[in-house]
Parts: sequence; structure tokens; C-alpha cells
Amino acid sequence: MSAYFAALSDALRAAEIFRPCLVLDRDRLDGNIALVKDRLASGLAVRLVDKSLPCIPLLSHIARALETNRFMTFHPPVTQAVLDAFPEGDLLYGKPMPVVAARAALTRGGAGWWSRVCWLIDTPERLADYGALAAALDTELRFAFEVDVGLHRGGFSGPAEIRALKIPDGLRCDGIMAYEAHAPEIPGLFGGAARALKQASASAAEFAAALDPDQRRILNIGGSKTALLHGDGVANEVSIGSAFVLPKDFDTPGLDGFQPAAFIATPILKVLNPILPGPPAVSKALRALGLFPKKGCYLYGGKWMAEPVLPEGMKPNGLIGLSSNQQFMGLPHGANVKPGDYAFLRPMQSEAVLQHLGAIAVFSGGRIVEFWPVLPMG
Repeated sequence: MSAYFAALSDALRAAEIFRPCLVLDRDRLDGNIALVKDRLASGLAVRLVDKSLPCIPLLSHIARALETNRFMTFHPPVTQAVLDAFPEGDLLYGKPMPVVAARAALTRGGAGWWSRVCWLIDTPERLADYGALAAALDTELRFAFEVDVGLHRGGFSGPAEIRALKIPDGLRCDGIMAYEAHAPEIPGLFGGAARALKQASASAAEFAAALDPDQRRILNIGGSKTALLHGDGVANEVSIGSAFVLPKDFDTPGLDGFQPAAFIATPILKVLNPILPGPPAVSKALRALGLFPKKGCYLYGGKWMAEPVLPEGMKPNGLIGLSSNQQFMGLPHGANVKPGDYAFLRPMQSEAVLQHLGAIAVFSGGRIVEFWPVLPMG
């Protein structure tokens, strides 16, 4: 076992945590925050993504360090929690909400409280629906245009579409939201990530030029994989979330030097020489073919969106399958583990996964120092 995970295990035992939990390494988190501050292009503000950092103390910790009050939000119950926690917070929706969902949120929360929310508009029809909503509620609603800069996930496809629109009374355009998550996946044969990012930035500039000067308060681009690769473009802010805790899916060149800061820790319940139900000869034959392990263990809980990291070589087995109660994991024959040891898994993503296990155990200076409650799933 590495010294790092040995220290995590000791801290969990000292804190008497003997169940599955999400451990957040605050020291590594602070290192990742420092890298963002160092690499962020001059003139760009950071908008924190609440779905990827679904915990008010976590959002507060990062917001203080970066001196930002901007948040990107995706789910009305979470939006309300962020509004409550950050009285000066400025929120931009990262996906268009059905107008009935917006009406329900505004009715419950009060239009005055929600005046700090900028809704996302992706079609002329949704623009008309939100105009009707503003009229029905006798209030002004802020919005930004979702614009397609290459991802092709919806939104307006060209500046001419925006120029042709008549914005209904009661709506105020604050800018654009341009997302280019496709860029890191473009193969070199088609120009690679650098060319895709350059094209996305140029396209965003064309959309911005279609707006009046007083409609360009929010010129948003980027996500965790690309935000630190932008500079000298039209954007005045970038969205970042997962990069701060670096789940497995975010091991990309744009985040070189960042460290994983979130792990699922869970006790090992059993260690055994596994045998499949049925004749023992079947298990023996499958072992000989390399399809079934000679050694294995059962974890407390399981079926998480996470990749095993400890014990080394631990992995699920398709013949037994997954379980959210007792997850079987195959082990190398020489694995030196016993019941009561901790297994560690690295989340593939931070959104949703950070919310699955209750309050987050915060690790710093070799011990669990506090617990941070997570935001609601629904």
C-alpha cells in the first residue's frame, strides 16, 4: 500500500469511519486551485459549476480562493440552495430549463430572489415561452443564448439566427454560453484540439458581435478540460468544476499537473478464494482460461461510477457482476489484504458521485478534519 493511501486509511480509522464514504483531500484541492489561478488567462473570470462541485462548503472554499461569485447551475433545487448560500451569487444556467420548470422555481422561490439567475435560451420557441412567462409573472427575466461552436448539442447555429430575433418585452439578454467539450476529442487527422479550440473561440466572437454592447455582460466559454487553454478571445469568463477534484474522466492534457482530490473509501468485508455457483470444475476451468480470479474480495457497497485504485490490481469480474450491496472484486493472487482494510476507488466524474455517500469526509494534514454536507439530488 502506498504511503498516501496508508495515511488515508489511518485517518479513516481514527475518525471511526467504517462505511463507504467520499473522502476529499483538501490539501490536494488547494494545490489544484493554485494551478487554476496560475494558468488562467488574464481577463478571464471563473464561473464555478455546481453540478460538478455539489457541496456548499466546497463551492465556498473555492469561491473564496478565486474571489468569484459566479456559478453555473443546472437543477432548480440546487439553484435555490446556491442562491440561499451566496447572497451575492450570480448564476447562469448551463442547460435550458423547460418553461414549466422555470415557472415552478420562480413561484416557489420568488422572482425577486431569482433575479440573480440568468436562464439559457436555445431556440426561438423557448425565447417566446420565456417572454410569455415574464409577462404572466409581471417580472423581468435575464437570459443568455446557448450557441453552437462545434459541439452540435443544440443551441443557435449561427449569428444570423440571433440577429433575426425580436426579444420579447420582459426579457433581458445578458450574453452567450458557448461550450466546446468536443475539442479535446478531435483527432489530429482533423486538426486536433488546438484547431478545434481556435475555431470555437472564433465562432463565439461572431455570436458576441451579433449582440448589442449592453448584451455582452456574460461571454461564457469552456469547461474543466478546456478552460485553461483559452486566452486572447472574446470570452470574459470560463466555467470550471471537475478540474478542482480531478475525477478519472478528466485526465487530459489541459489539466497536466492536477492531482486527484476525491476518492471513495470503503471497508473490505471478505477476502476469499472465489468459486462460482455450480460445479467447482467450472470455476477451475475459467481460472485456467484467465476469465475468473484465484483470489477476490467483497466490498461494503459498490456499483459506483469509479475506478479501483487500491488494492493494486483490484477489478470487477463480469461473471459475478456488480452489486450496490456487496461488490465482488477480483484480486491478484499475491494481494496482501484482509477484512477491515480499506479499498479505494477514484470517481470517473464528480457530478452525482460526490452526492451518493452522504457528508464528505475532508482530509487534511493527515487526518479527517471536518464533514461537508452535499447538495440535494432532487
